[in-house]
Amino acid sequence: MNSPARHYAALLCRRTCKHALLCALPLLATAGTAHAQGSVTLYGTLDTSIEVTNPGNGWTPRMDSGAYRGSRIGLRGSEPLGNGTSVIFDLENGFGSADGTLDTAGTLFNRQAWVGLDAPWGETRFGRQYSPLYIPFKGGLDAFGAGTIGSGLNNLSKITPYTDNALTWISPSVAGFDVTGMAALRDPGDGNGIGGYYVTANYTLNALQLSYARQQTHGDAGLRANLAGASYLFGPVRTYVALFNGDGGSPRYHDDGISLSASWAISPLARASLGYAHARDRSGEGNNADQFSIAFEYTLSRSLLLYFTAADLENRGNATFTLRGVNVTGLPVAYPGAPVRGVQFGMIERF
Repeated sequence: MNSPARHYAALLCRRTCKHALLCALPLLATAGTAHAQGSVTLYGTLDTSIEVTNPGNGWTPRMDSGAYRGSRIGLRGSEPLGNGTSVIFDLENGFGSADGTLDTAGTLFNRQAWVGLDAPWGETRFGRQYSPLYIPFKGGLDAFGAGTIGSGLNNLSKITPYTDNALTWISPSVAGFDVTGMAALRDPGDGNGIGGYYVTANYTLNALQLSYARQQTHGDAGLRANLAGASYLFGPVRTYVALFNGDGGSPRYHDDGISLSASWAISPLARASLGYAHARDRSGEGNNADQFSIAFEYTLSRSLLLYFTAADLENRGNATFTLRGVNVTGLPVAYPGAPVRGVQFGMIERF
């Protein structure tokens, strides 16, 4: 962009923009186009749904944002350095598509804010990032993509979704095998040293995929968690099995369990899913839970997806599991052990 145009964009931004993100977008986008070899891409997802849930005291309707894939807007870019190596970055903000608020008050890029290198020997990232156990790893073990109220794997297991001060290496795929390793430094208020580590491994052979992941975070709300599973494609049907356990967090989570699910590609545009998940209370108090779910998705266009989900979550003993989503907090149960049932209609628009 020539200097008069850049000056005009900056002047217009200073006079009219009321929000830091809106001011940053045009300037960052023009910066990406100023260098012929680099690129900056503006992207986003709007995920809005209507949910009607009964947590044990009557049916309650509400509008959700981010139940399946998380509403977001972001900037990702790369700058080639030669020899197959590029500088890369991603800045990503999560927001509520139902009310326009930030997912995390006072934090602009609450989902991702990292810079790194993409090279033949793998990809490195430095900054705030998704946990390697989060989407897409967890979603790769579940017909529901670890999203919507229908994902028993998401509702009954516990992991850390985002990590600050993280250093990550993502390996290239070699003979169907790839690994990811992440170490996170502590925040200044938590003292010095390692705040946690995460590792994942995947192996793909034709229609079979095997996966394993582990995390261990430290501090007052430290959480140890493991995920393992497999998926296999039988023609139009893909089946999934996932095992999970965890200990820690606040309030303390001390459970293990299993998730079984399958998805059927009815056509290139339509997909149906069925699932069951069970969580076992490892404290010995019998606070277990079972969930049964169904879902249907339809791709209306290249950027628009419609989805429907129904779920029945049966808490046992004093269990208080809820139906939630990727970025949705579940309605609290009316009493310990209350069953939770719900349906959800939603749409996802990507750009």
